[in-house]
Amino acid sequence: MPLTPWRSMWDTRFPSLREEMDRVFEDFFGNTGFTSFAGKNWLPPVDIIDNDRNIMVMMDLPAVNPEDIAVTVMEDTLTIEGERKQRLELRDRDYYRSERMHGFFSRTVSLPGSVLGDKASASYKDGVLTIVLPKSVKETVKEIKISIENAKPAKITARTAKQRRRS
Repeated sequence: MPLTPWRSMWDTRFPSLREEMDRVFEDFFGNTGFTSFAGKNWLPPVDIIDNDRNIMVMMDLPAVNPEDIAVTVMEDTLTIEGERKQRLELRDRDYYRSERMHGFFSRTVSLPGSVLGDKASASYKDGVLTIVLPKSVKETVKEIKISIENAKPAKITARTAKQRRRS
């Protein structure tokens, strides 16, 4: 029995429709920070948590060697690339079912604010990559009072609604 990888309905029945819709949205909205599924072997899920001091990104990367992961921070964009290698080479064997994905992955996400990339930290435990990105401190808004010298107040007259209607 030959090996047949699992593919979703979108991959088998509607590849050109999906690619066309991706192109239409990219042309209209530009790069929105959402990744395209076209041509990707594997797209690990990601959670982004925004709290008062940090932005935390968690990505499920089971069976990935941490040495095969590269994390890049550029302004408000985070890119995580890596590779999950196939552990067993079973070329001469027939698969009953093969659903686990392996190979190269790349995930680029827009962060919800400015971060200090040089102070970021990353850890990998139990198949979960956790990246903590401290938020950059923005300048506080300062209100400036304007002093007015030798100014005379404008003459204000109050008119009632009846007086306004008559004129």
